[in-house]
Amino acid sequence: MSSLYRSAISARIAKLPGLPPSDEDDYDETEESADSVGSLPSAMGPPPLTSASRPTKPPNPEYAPIRPDAYNQYFSQALQIELPTRGLVVRAYHTPLPGKGIMIMHHGAGYSALSFACLAKELEGLLGKDSEMGVLAFDARRHGKTMPMEGQSDQNLSMDVLVDDLVALVQAVFRDVQVAPTIMLVGHSMGGSVVVHACPKLQELKYVISGVAVLDVVEGTAIDALPHMHALLDTRPEGFHSEEDAIEWHINTRAINNPASARISVPSILVPKESSLAPLTRANQAYAFRWRTPLRSTAPYWASWFSSLSTLFLGIRTGRLLILAGRERLDTTLEIGHMQGKFQLNVMSGRGGTEVGHLVQEDDPVELAERLKEFWERNQRIEVRGKVIKRIGEA
Repeated sequence: MSSLYRSAISARIAKLPGLPPSDEDDYDETEESADSVGSLPSAMGPPPLTSASRPTKPPNPEYAPIRPDAYNQYFSQALQIELPTRGLVVRAYHTPLPGKGIMIMHHGAGYSALSFACLAKELEGLLGKDSEMGVLAFDARRHGKTMPMEGQSDQNLSMDVLVDDLVALVQAVFRDVQVAPTIMLVGHSMGGSVVVHACPKLQELKYVISGVAVLDVVEGTAIDALPHMHALLDTRPEGFHSEEDAIEWHINTRAINNPASARISVPSILVPKESSLAPLTRANQAYAFRWRTPLRSTAPYWASWFSSLSTLFLGIRTGRLLILAGRERLDTTLEIGHMQGKFQLNVMSGRGGTEVGHLVQEDDPVELAERLKEFWERNQRIEVRGKVIKRIGEA
């Protein structure tokens, strides 16, 4: 973590407002809901605390959510995929283009597959209907619309469990490895760590991985920021009176800088009051909607998500792409690796005045789609005079 970035974190933490006294102090802190560990590196200015007792206002139609029947604007189909060995029914969104490749996308902690919705739409438009590349995004366990099977638990979010979930999903969707498409793994924040860990396991199973793209996560920055996480989560509202309120909050606090993306992604990270998918506590029971994934309850896993990530990323035997919202986020290991040419680094420019924060796939899906397309094309097999030149890591 750069000294400038560390100073920025410290300064913003110092400005956080004091919390009002609460009679929930006797509750275990793991019951409290929060937003996302991934939102830490950007938009950290303290948003106003939301009060459940504050009079509700009519929902603002400007922030109306995009409903499930409109998902086909972004993906071709929504799927429920049973993974009996994992005890899960996984919600996935798929655009199966007629070709030989697929981008499999893993979201960050607290988010959902629909954080990639606008990106998937841009990729389809950029690559064209006759492209050789499809898109598959899915909700991880305890996120979005993925649910445990009857009698099963989905509470464990350790890295090994998340990696095995991804491997099982690939095996379920592409059963015959001999005819499976070439896979490009894309992961945001925590999801970036998952795809890095999963890459060698998939290669051991003989799947062809053309590249791994990691979106805005660096081990050093993430680990250094973890001590501040609980203070930052204290500034997050426990819930919202409407989905429109939640979307507006994300826009006003600059957690998401693209209203079009927020309107489809934010509802998927909430559950209604009557849902059993997230804990109902004294702090959030007055709200109509609360967080699907209470991030404070995932604290035991935070360090394991990012530990050794830089070394593992540099060691995977395939094309490597790191896309950041800010150049200062490289740690020492990656700085050295980049100087040695071990991976491709792109820093989002925010072209046209677009503000790009941690949610790079939501804030500027157009630029990101272009970067991923270039990376995909750069790592394809090349045939010279009838002889195939293999990709890095291809057997």
